[in-house]
Amino acid sequence: MTEEQLYKGQLQHNISLAEFTSWRVGGCAERFYQPVNIDDLAHFLASLPTNEPLTWLGLGSNVLIHDAGIAGTVIHTQGNLTGLSQPENLIIRAEAGIACGQLARHTARLNLAGLEFMAGIPGSVGGALAMNAGCHGGETWQFVTAVETIDRAGKVRIRNVNDFNVGYRFVERAADEWFVAGYFLLKAGDKQVSLQKIRELLDHRAATQPTNEPNCGSVFRNPPGNYAARLIEQSGLKGVSVGGAQVSEKHANFIINTGQATAKNIEDLIQLVHSEVAAKHQITLIREVHFLGNR
Repeated sequence: MTEEQLYKGQLQHNISLAEFTSWRVGGCAERFYQPVNIDDLAHFLASLPTNEPLTWLGLGSNVLIHDAGIAGTVIHTQGNLTGLSQPENLIIRAEAGIACGQLARHTARLNLAGLEFMAGIPGSVGGALAMNAGCHGGETWQFVTAVETIDRAGKVRIRNVNDFNVGYRFVERAADEWFVAGYFLLKAGDKQVSLQKIRELLDHRAATQPTNEPNCGSVFRNPPGNYAARLIEQSGLKGVSVGGAQVSEKHANFIINTGQATAKNIEDLIQLVHSEVAAKHQITLIREVHFLGNR
């Protein structure tokens, strides 16, 4: 049976990943697959060797892909796994490739309240589920009632929230099993109230974060009782650069690509910030951003 008969999505080879990440850096994917839907993804995964390295990529907003690229296959969900439905009155099912902002606006327009905060998360539903993304007092898994996962054999399962260990910016899941959809239990709300909350949140984000410059979102988690941005600023690191990577003057927990940054520049700057904060405040910052690929 040919590849074309097994799956319907687009498989490409040696594709630059820089255009698929919000930092606009990173090397090539050895193989890059964009599925048509979850069934197609299942067929594709079942066709792969069991030892094939797999990497999952959504909006690319919380990852740093190394300059040498990624071996094996990258599964690109953003813009591909985009199913949105309302299986019950207060429950929304959203697939992994839906942008968090899109989900926030969609639920608001249905007069459902709770996910307004997701408009401030610069990622996709798959990434939000994988890391319990949050902002402005809300966290993804506060509203999750179930998830759909897929394994490397292409088997799709519906799992209860009790199957996962969830914490601050952390979700422990079964090895070789990935999120492809989430079910969100919301409350009855008012469309106009929710949309106004979203507008205010986005205005605040634009005023306080470098949203018009390439960045990955927050680089470090906030330590208990403190803020990473405050610690970084107090360490005198605002505006500090390594090559084309710079600690944002607008928000110190953001690193921007000023135009010519490499992934190595960004990684070196992350390590510099980590070391300086530890030396000056005796606090070890934990990265939110995930490093992917070959060094």
